[in-house]
Amino acid sequence: MAKYTDSAKELLKLVGGSENISVVTHCATRLRFVLNDTKKADAKAIEKLDVVKGTFTNAGQFQVIVGNEVASFYNEFTKVAGVGDTATKDDAKVAAKKNMNFLQRLIANLAEIFTPIIPALVVGGLILGFRNIIGEIAEFGPNGNQTLIELSQFWKGAFDFLWLIGEAIFHFLPVGIVWSITRKMGTTQILGIVLGLTLVSPQLLNAYGVAEATEIPFWDFGFAQVDMIGYQAQVIPAILAGFVLAYLEIWLRKVIPSVVSMIFVPFFALIPAVIIAHVVLGPIGWAVGDWISSIVYTGLTSAFGWLFASVFGFAYAPLVITGLHHMTNAIDLQLMSQFDATNLWPMIALSNIAQGSAVVAMIILNRRDKAEQQVSIPAAVSCYLGVTEPAMFGINLKYGFPFLAAMVGSALAAVISVGSGVMANSIGVGGIPGFLSIQAGDWLMFFIAMAVAIAVPILLTLALAKTKLGKNAYERLGKE
Repeated sequence: MAKYTDSAKELLKLVGGSENISVVTHCATRLRFVLNDTKKADAKAIEKLDVVKGTFTNAGQFQVIVGNEVASFYNEFTKVAGVGDTATKDDAKVAAKKNMNFLQRLIANLAEIFTPIIPALVVGGLILGFRNIIGEIAEFGPNGNQTLIELSQFWKGAFDFLWLIGEAIFHFLPVGIVWSITRKMGTTQILGIVLGLTLVSPQLLNAYGVAEATEIPFWDFGFAQVDMIGYQAQVIPAILAGFVLAYLEIWLRKVIPSVVSMIFVPFFALIPAVIIAHVVLGPIGWAVGDWISSIVYTGLTSAFGWLFASVFGFAYAPLVITGLHHMTNAIDLQLMSQFDATNLWPMIALSNIAQGSAVVAMIILNRRDKAEQQVSIPAAVSCYLGVTEPAMFGINLKYGFPFLAAMVGSALAAVISVGSGVMANSIGVGGIPGFLSIQAGDWLMFFIAMAVAIAVPILLTLALAKTKLGKNAYERLGKE
């Protein structure tokens, strides 16, 4: 009998049997189930299995934390359950949507747009962070008042060269967004790239120069004129244009005969999409994006900025649970486009750190629980590097009080960050490395906020563990 046969059989029974499994896949540490009836899964009983480190439900998927040996357990489970082992994560996402309401599906779609471009945003954030260090920190030289690019031609060349990549990622972001939409919708991806390029073409007035322009060029059609404005770094115009192109192509495939579809579908999809993007959706998307970013920026820099910051810092982690946090990517990018920086991203980085710090406290409290440390230690490291889900779902939410402690620490750190005017030049770099995204002049205050995000959750978690709240959590989990 294989190592995990008994555990696999028990898990199969507790998730409601093979007939209740629509799709099952796995990631680095978790089994991901899409169940026909989620109510049949006995989460409490599953968490008592020796091989299981925890469970949670997210994005319509019931997820079981197994740990580093998840691949071996998955292979044994699929044999015992008699379910196919060829399903992919995309299959699971599609199947999971039947368990979501309209808002959840909307958020899931938004997440699927940004997920493929996150690696580029992370790279861009690191590059802009490095340019911060060599180009903005005037702490070098004989008198300690010069930047590295002022002292060395090599660093000056590196500073200029790295902007080639930074500009490609952030200024030409609409290309990546429209491509991602066509990829998600299953339409022609090269058409998405072309549409994205028409939004950032060098022929157009750069979006960053519109405010200062004395005259805006235009296309003159005789009966109408259309402003030649680019949408560099603009998120909402790109999203709207991408969906118009995708739905046009899907509709045209249904009405145009297949024998001529290769010619006429791309033609009648792309040209109207470009026209609609520049005549209608671009201006509307620009106005909506400016409206959203202005409200956020005004709120965070007003006399009541501390209140906005405390609410956001406290609520960001719960937003991650619902998936609504993906909306902040669009707001951050819009803030960067409009104000050349964002005061939202520093709070996100601090929230990541706070969740990781609460896990550190749980590592201290449960230092004799070797099984839990297989989840908690990697989860804490992951949090400090900007990925919070393993920590939140695997440890903090399971106990409850560490999650609350992290939210309080995040709120206090956010107030310090916003109150001292900390701004980030880019997004994508979260957790402790997030300081690389922060403007050089704001490093000191960000480090102070970071210290709060580390210390408060640890101390508060240790304190809450001794209260009735903590004791009830341990009793509920059978830890006492």
